[in-house]
Amino acid sequence: MTSVLKVEGTGIRFGGLVALEDVSVSVPEWEIVGLIGPNGAGKTTLFNCITGLYTPNTGTVYHRDRDISPLPTHRRTALGIGRTFQNIGLVRGLTVLENCLVAQHPRIGYGALSGIFGGPRSFVEERKLRAYAMEVLDFFDLTSLADSSLDGLPYGTLKLIEIATVLATDPDLVLLDEPTSGMGPDEAHRLGEQLLELRKTLNLTMLMIEHHVPVVVDVCDYVYCLNFGRVLTEGKPTDVRNHPEVVAAYLGDEAVEGEDLSDEEHIAEHEEAEADVVP
Repeated sequence: MTSVLKVEGTGIRFGGLVALEDVSVSVPEWEIVGLIGPNGAGKTTLFNCITGLYTPNTGTVYHRDRDISPLPTHRRTALGIGRTFQNIGLVRGLTVLENCLVAQHPRIGYGALSGIFGGPRSFVEERKLRAYAMEVLDFFDLTSLADSSLDGLPYGTLKLIEIATVLATDPDLVLLDEPTSGMGPDEAHRLGEQLLELRKTLNLTMLMIEHHVPVVVDVCDYVYCLNFGRVLTEGKPTDVRNHPEVVAAYLGDEAVEGEDLSDEEHIAEHEEAEADVVP
């Protein structure tokens, strides 16, 4: 199967701190791949290397077999790579709909003068952009908030709006940084179902950082676990979840070798431990 994203041998240092070392990740087309690991493992740093916010010291990033390592962030976005952020990346001074419209600026076909003076072409395109933005918001049941400001909205709702904004860029690859952060179990489960539906209807490929174990198991086709900037293990979600070294990485001295995390009581204990390290 074709890989939409391939990261090979990526490493980055910040002074004497090794944040990532020889990390390789592959995301096949139309799959949802999970990236898990304790806080400080290097997950968001890897996202920053993939999107061009950081320049790795070693390694290569490929998008559909093209080396995009030299490209700046906006060029990678134009290729179809969208991402959310651990700290929500929305424009606070704009409404929900306006955020979705701003996100579509690479798709605008009219020039600056047409936009300033209101040429016929600009009016036609603005209607199309607005209609597409409303379609994306409707998928997440957010149309009633289209004209609302972001101030005062619940954190979980803001995470949904951010995902909608990313989808407005019309990506083929979406990087989700803790999408269920700030959501309760029911909201997280519903978002997992929506991500599966998005994959099906929009032919999306996703790489997702996630601490909510049930979502990872239900949604992801394959999982990588990072620890101390290196890939600790990889494989099917249930195999990675129950891997003794993964248990030890999350729970430290409380881990019991070979202990099965599928037990509901242990999952609750696991998630409580995760909550302690998630900002």
